[in-house]
Formats: sequence, C-alpha cells, structure tokens
Amino acid sequence: MNIEEQDFYQKVGARVREIRTQKKLSQSELAVKASLSLPHISAIELGKKAMKIETLVRVAEALEVSTDYLLRPNSPAVNTIYPKEFEEVLGDCSPDEVESIVKVAKEIKSSLRKAKNN
Repeated sequence: MNIEEQDFYQKVGARVREIRTQKKLSQSELAVKASLSLPHISAIELGKKAMKIETLVRVAEALEVSTDYLLRPNSPAVNTIYPKEFEEVLGDCSPDEVESIVKVAKEIKSSLRKAKNN
C-alpha cells in the first residue's frame, strides 16, 4: 500500500470509528453486526487494512450509513442525498407533524454537536 492509499484508508477508518462511537458501539459489537472479526475491525479503523467492497458494505450496513458517506463524506452528491430524503419524509406530513419533526431534528442536531465538542 502506497502513502496515498494508506492516507485514504486511515481517513475511511477514522470515519468508521467516529460513527461507531457516535452510535455507542464497541468494536466487538460492530464486528458482530458486520460479521467480521474484532482484529479486522481494529485494522480497518486504524487504516491498516484495505477493505474489499463486500467488507465496506457490511460495515456501512452495520453502522446504518451509506458507503458514500464512509468513502467521500464531503462529496456534493452525498451532501444532497439527506436533504432530499428529509423532504420526502416531510412530504405527506400535516403542518403539526412537520413542526414536531423539525423540533426533534433541531434537538438531535444540538445534542450531536454538544457530544462532538465534549
């Protein structure tokens, strides 16, 4: 693995670790959910192991995120997926439902940012 590849895998591994810890999962729990070994998860998070596509999909599904988010979280295409999904969720809601969902989303956002800063 050359330096550029190693840097890429370290960034992907860091995102896996970040999401795993946000979801309050241990490496062991992620390993079980993804049907992988604990040493394999550890190597992925440290960027020491290149992932096969099948492994990437397993990890993404276990974390309940898109593979795009793990590979390229700042890609414009990735950044447009979630607003569209949110729009679809709200599309058939009553005004009261929209208001409640927006309030909950704001609270979640605030909590995530507080947790990230701590």
